Amino acid sequence: MGQTAKEYLAATLAAFHAKDAHQPEFLQAIDEFFATIEDYVAENPEIIEKDLLSLITEPERLIQFRVPWMDDDNHWRVNRGYRVQFSSALGPYKGGLRFHPTVNLSILKFLGFEQIFKNSLTGLPIGGGKGGSDFDPKGKSDAEIMRFCQSFMTELFRHIGPNLDVPAGDIGVGGREVAYLYGQYKRLREFDAGVLTGKPLTFGGSLVRTEATGYGLVYIVQHLLNDRSDSFAGKKVHVSGSGNVATYAIEKLQQLGAHVYTASDSSGYIYDPEGIDLDLLKEIKEVKRERIERYAEQRSSATYHAGKRVWDDTHLFEIALPCATQNEILKAQAENLVKIGVKIVAEGANMPSNIDAVDLFHENQIAYLPGKAANAGGVAISALEMSQNSERLHWSFEEVDQKLEEIMLHIYETCRDTAKHYGHEGNYQLGANIAGLEKVASAVLAQGLV
Repeated sequence: MGQTAKEYLAATLAAFHAKDAHQPEFLQAIDEFFATIEDYVAENPEIIEKDLLSLITEPERLIQFRVPWMDDDNHWRVNRGYRVQFSSALGPYKGGLRFHPTVNLSILKFLGFEQIFKNSLTGLPIGGGKGGSDFDPKGKSDAEIMRFCQSFMTELFRHIGPNLDVPAGDIGVGGREVAYLYGQYKRLREFDAGVLTGKPLTFGGSLVRTEATGYGLVYIVQHLLNDRSDSFAGKKVHVSGSGNVATYAIEKLQQLGAHVYTASDSSGYIYDPEGIDLDLLKEIKEVKRERIERYAEQRSSATYHAGKRVWDDTHLFEIALPCATQNEILKAQAENLVKIGVKIVAEGANMPSNIDAVDLFHENQIAYLPGKAANAGGVAISALEMSQNSERLHWSFEEVDQKLEEIMLHIYETCRDTAKHYGHEGNYQLGANIAGLEKVASAVLAQGLV
């Protein structure tokens, strides 16, 4: 007698824990994923017969390289560069580059694994990948960042292409970095706008790309509220982070009538009872690139909480949008959200809530929209940027924004309906994981042992 779905999932997980015991973020991501797909595996015995999950959970290719560069004091410096090409079952590898001191293979494998199913949920023909470096752009001059990006691309260019692998930005990689990376790619190969997304508008970038992840996050929550005959009007919302995702989530929330009281960075968070002053936040974080405490120094109504997380705040609010980084909501923070009476948690960051926190959300009937569904707006617009590059077209802001909202509606309805089909109505995490897997698994089975 063959294995049951439960036995197969446990055995497959145990094998990965044995092989990758030194990669905690990656193991956390697959633990969360495998815990939700038993019903799907039970309905599809070929998953077990062909050991399909071992195939899908193993990256197709891992690339690691050194990145030598010279700082402004003429000192030689070396960082590590990576690209994890995880799955090309649905299309070319697609996923961002992250420049941050914490970058390592575990984090990039977790991000690449999540990216497979996030990209699948968009309905667009893109596979999953991720990359980056342990380089820290904070405190570096434009010249240093340019030299680093040129050195990084001098190795990466041989592994990417518009029909192979299309990187984008992520933490530490914005329009400036993408432009430097693209310039070096063009110098080494040719002008091919489709090889990177998140480019400036002057050479192939798409309108709405900067806003996309934040806007998309708000749109998917708006669709959930619409299902409940509700809206954002008058809602009290807490947001963590102060990068693109958080900033443009706040912008869209305020446009829709919500009240947003918080923002944060790695040093702490600010609480503003009069509501976040978006212009001031943009000036501090986007123009001056300063720490979030400067907001409180310039706005008398705000208080700064050094070394604290937004989710430790005890003011009453209804909707939580974690937009900073992985594992910012642990069990203690989740217990605080339950106590406050939060009704919705939607993830703008990747895996910001750990498994204990997510379990508490489910136990307390908090609607939980996981990152692979809720923050898919960024990669969706990246894929639309690829389409515009292929067609040599440039769509209007309104046209791209409308497509973004339609994609987020499709993702929401797919997660909702899939969860309902498997008898777990309201479990958007389960719906996202099964719906994302279903499409990828079908493609992998059809393509064979590759």
